[in-house]
Amino acid sequence: MIRKAFVMSVHEGHEAEYETRHNPIWPELEQALRDHGVSNYSIFMHDQTRQLFAYAEIDSEQQWTAIADTPICKKWWDHMHEIMPSNPDHSPVADGLREVFHLD
Repeated sequence: MIRKAFVMSVHEGHEAEYETRHNPIWPELEQALRDHGVSNYSIFMHDQTRQLFAYAEIDSEQQWTAIADTPICKKWWDHMHEIMPSNPDHSPVADGLREVFHLD
């Protein structure tokens, strides 16, 4: 199991919409994540900065990367791109974080 963490953000004024769109997450997207070895996935929002901190446990980097090629992931990105900083392919702008401490 690999622990993965990254940060993203939400455009000002879209914080509530971001949360609404995740509650509940689309069942097809949840299944795609699980099918690609993702578990224990959480996203936290810092209300003052609109910064998102995401944490997931994954089986492999290869499976994680393959999620981006699924039709449901591309549909999700299209659904989310107007409320958060996004790349030209509508994927969210995300910066990976390097683990510096872990207590098991």
